[in-house]
Amino acid sequence: MNILESKNLFLRALEPEDLSFLYDTENNTDFWKVSETLKPFSKYILKKYLENSHLDIFEAKQLRLVIVKKDTEERIGMIDLFDYHPKHQRAGIGILILKEYQNQGYARESLEIFIKYAFTFIGLHQIYANIPVNNKKSISLFESMNFKRSGVKEDWIKKETGFINVAFYQLINQLN
Repeated sequence: MNILESKNLFLRALEPEDLSFLYDTENNTDFWKVSETLKPFSKYILKKYLENSHLDIFEAKQLRLVIVKKDTEERIGMIDLFDYHPKHQRAGIGILILKEYQNQGYARESLEIFIKYAFTFIGLHQIYANIPVNNKKSISLFESMNFKRSGVKEDWIKKETGFINVAFYQLINQLN
């Protein structure tokens, strides 16, 4: 089995045909609540992004893959490494699962695939995640994957109701 696949899913690179999927996902304001997105993305900008998505993580300092169901080949989300730092062998991780596919184990399965890939093929020493403290599902998911909470960024994200804290989680590669 390919390292970028599991029983139910596979992760693949972005393709030009993903423009509409990327446009709909990036411009879904429900997802903005857990990201730092402040304005919509144009199709032009996303098309340019797709044109450069062939750059590897060493050039782009990020890697985004599409999460695909094996049985139907439906795109159900995306998973990212970002802020890649080659000297310190670390990167941030983010995952987005479309609403209709949430709570079915796909986020966990995607993380398992991607973390193994990041540690084995990219050679990362650690992966980190910034999770708003009110995002209980993500906190539960990352803690179940052995990420350790190592700090809190106070008043980090401004919401309609005020500022919220963000928990900082780390997973250290025990293989190297």
